[in-house]
Amino acid sequence: MTTKQAPAENPSVVITGASTGIGEACAHYLDRRGFQVFAGVRSRSDGERLKKKASNRLIPLFIDVTDGEAIAKAAKTVKETVTDFGLTGLINNAGIVVGGPLELVPVERLRLQLEVNLIGQIATTKVFLPLLRKAKGRIVNMSSISGRIAAPMIGPYAISKFGMEAFTDSLRRELYPWGLHVSSVEPGAIDTPIWGKAIDRADIVLDKIPKEARDLYGERIEEAQRAAVKMSEAAIPTVEVAKVVHHALTASRPKTRYLVGKDAKRIARLAWLLPDRAMDWIMRRSK
Repeated sequence: MTTKQAPAENPSVVITGASTGIGEACAHYLDRRGFQVFAGVRSRSDGERLKKKASNRLIPLFIDVTDGEAIAKAAKTVKETVTDFGLTGLINNAGIVVGGPLELVPVERLRLQLEVNLIGQIATTKVFLPLLRKAKGRIVNMSSISGRIAAPMIGPYAISKFGMEAFTDSLRRELYPWGLHVSSVEPGAIDTPIWGKAIDRADIVLDKIPKEARDLYGERIEEAQRAAVKMSEAAIPTVEVAKVVHHALTASRPKTRYLVGKDAKRIARLAWLLPDRAMDWIMRRSK
């Protein structure tokens, strides 16, 4: 990938969900490349741990994307630091995975999935847009291959990522007059704790569902868990996503979408080539 320095003289970036996984990798990767990183965390200990491995430019930013007051307070901190330079980039990365059959997932869990993965990202973007507009900055939305192809048993997560794709497209087209670019990053299997947590929660779902529901979905849930374990064994390092994010922030012609990982590219190509029924057939036999 051919890149050039970010447009601002003093490049700065806010990253939500930077405590672990992809967000943490992006924080360290961009810090090493001269960005002032505002790393969104949920606890003081996470912030201190990030600072130990970074330059003195990295600033932990306490932010909960489901809390409007926390977002506003974080934006005030960033504004006071970047002053008239504005904000070079915003990486909407915070996310969780809610798994299980849509018939059985409690509505409150579905609401939480959408609040964290979609509504919270929109709310965060709205608050930081004035600073981004000042620097003609860029927005990178962390989506997923699940934002293109919805697999069974992770419906809530796929719904949130399909929404993120729509958010990205609409926002990119709306912000064009001001020279602000919006990209979507669509990883496949990445070596991150998020899927292990989802598998653990699926175990809880199996323990709690009534016998009638277990008879309906128990075998399917177990198949999905085995598939998730298999995917995690072939996952690529988080730094590969960080490299793509860096390109989206600094390239003279950033892409609108970035597929990350051979599995994501393979699945996306199959979905493009094959009719829906054929993809359904493949997924039924992918165990």
